[in-house]
Amino acid sequence: MKRLAYKKLLNWKNQEKHKPLVIKGVRQVGKTWLIREFGEHEFSSFVYVNCDSNYQVKELFENDFDTQRILRGLSAVSGINIIPGKTLICLDEIQEIPRAVQSLKYFCENASEYHVIAAGSLLGIHEHKDISFPVGKIESLQMHPMSFSEFLLAVAGQQMYDF
Repeated sequence: MKRLAYKKLLNWKNQEKHKPLVIKGVRQVGKTWLIREFGEHEFSSFVYVNCDSNYQVKELFENDFDTQRILRGLSAVSGINIIPGKTLICLDEIQEIPRAVQSLKYFCENASEYHVIAAGSLLGIHEHKDISFPVGKIESLQMHPMSFSEFLLAVAGQQMYDF
């Protein structure tokens, strides 16, 4: 299956200077699938962390926003060595850990050599009024349900899509 948003992810990856990417959208539109597909095909390694009910990950964001400490913790939790430019880090369901959302600002400012994608439902990210959303320190991508063009690609292939 192909999603047209994949090209946007490639453009983000290939930017010389990139900010953390937040993929927003309602549940079940393919955010996690797209990130997994992208991480497995475009990077040497892929760290996937689901923030929903994950106490170990929540603890990583409790005390401070030291990105190097957080990266070491994510590496320990996932068992994968995180290498700048070679590893994609995915923080899925990030709305469940409001301080993780805030930490994206510090990834932008202090660790921009790392590729970080966060995903969450649109309503979930905006329901935490007590946190500081990192406006200007992230890039954003809105995911929608599969379009008719994407459906054609999935069902009939490239020729039908090009027709």
